[in-house]
Amino acid sequence: MLLELGTIPVEEIAWGRKTAIDGKVLSIHREELIEKTRGDDPRIASVGADLARPGESVRILPVKDVIEPRVKVEGRGGIFPGLISGVETVGTGRTHVLAGCAVVTAGQILGFQEGLIDMSGPGARYSSFSRLLNIVLAIDVNPGLSSHQHEEAIRMAGLRAAVYLGEAGRDTRPASMSRIEWPRPSIRQGDPTDLPGVAYVCMLLSQGLLHDTYLYGRDVKTLLPTLLGPTEGMDGAIVSGNCVSACDKNTTYHHQNNPVISELFRRDGIDLRFLGTVVTNANVTLLDKVRSAEYAVKLVEMLGADGGVLSKEGFGNPDADAMMICAGLGERGIRTVLISDEFAGSDGASQSLADVTPHADAIVSVGNANQRITLPPVDKVLGDIRVAEKLAGGQSGSLSKEGGLQVELQAILGATNELGFELLSARGA
Repeated sequence: MLLELGTIPVEEIAWGRKTAIDGKVLSIHREELIEKTRGDDPRIASVGADLARPGESVRILPVKDVIEPRVKVEGRGGIFPGLISGVETVGTGRTHVLAGCAVVTAGQILGFQEGLIDMSGPGARYSSFSRLLNIVLAIDVNPGLSSHQHEEAIRMAGLRAAVYLGEAGRDTRPASMSRIEWPRPSIRQGDPTDLPGVAYVCMLLSQGLLHDTYLYGRDVKTLLPTLLGPTEGMDGAIVSGNCVSACDKNTTYHHQNNPVISELFRRDGIDLRFLGTVVTNANVTLLDKVRSAEYAVKLVEMLGADGGVLSKEGFGNPDADAMMICAGLGERGIRTVLISDEFAGSDGASQSLADVTPHADAIVSVGNANQRITLPPVDKVLGDIRVAEKLAGGQSGSLSKEGGLQVELQAILGATNELGFELLSARGA
């Protein structure tokens, strides 16, 4: 699989008479954006569009998803296969990326496990999304919808908006071009090497109850673990559809820019051989957990891996899935590194994970989500500040009369992301 990623840097966003890129400025036709976002979905009651820039006194909540605008210029398929485009395999050809900006969907609260983005102040340092130029879409749906219909309407609206904006980069000359090929030709031709083979196991939340992720448009809780080309996610093969705690939720943006995959590609042929990506799910019943864990381990073993990297999504129940995979790989002699956040109480003294295994002896912590933080009042709120006390990580009385918040990091989108997207970590005393 060979994918060329063309980077088009966006350093400013503004409303304009048409949607186009002029130098490093993305000009957006506001009314047309709203029209494309709404589409022909009768479930959507209204769409509001605002811009939020780094350093501005702006708070966005409740956030549903973050999506990077991209456009497929050459090759099979299109962006967000199975949802926006057909179901052809993606991850090859040429894709242009509008780097530095993102679509952020917000609006009526759907589940209590939704979060916020602060564009300035102490909360901004915990989320990379505070450093992006954000096109914020506050989407309200018509009354009477089920929770899953509500979620789907907003999810699809955000994808439509990202595709619309991505089209602005179709005929723009990228500032840089990256060639990502997997597997590497030298490895495919059997080039002798003693470098260890490493496989990546990517857990996708799939517990239902608004805890869903989509692969080529299919809810992954209905699928067995599968081998995925590492470049497929860059074309939107994996889409977030969950409303879990904001701190360790993998948004669609995270899947498009998975740092584990980027690092394994960077080190391929230097100190390891990147063998591929296995995507698996996080289940509800014990039978489903065992089935998926066994199958994921089998795929890694079939790849001939010497070692593995396992990223988790969510906390509590998914800890059991992660430990089953760690144990299965360890029993087969495949040393594995687990990336996980912790829920260790505000003082850090409580049990960090809900499950353990002796084989999980190499864990990278991305921080304690129970750590508390004070967020000052802001000049502008995009979304609905009234839901602040309902967010996971908030509580009754956490919103002051002046508009300040007392929350856990759990409420900040991406603060303890388990792909290692942020810089937060933890270490033993």
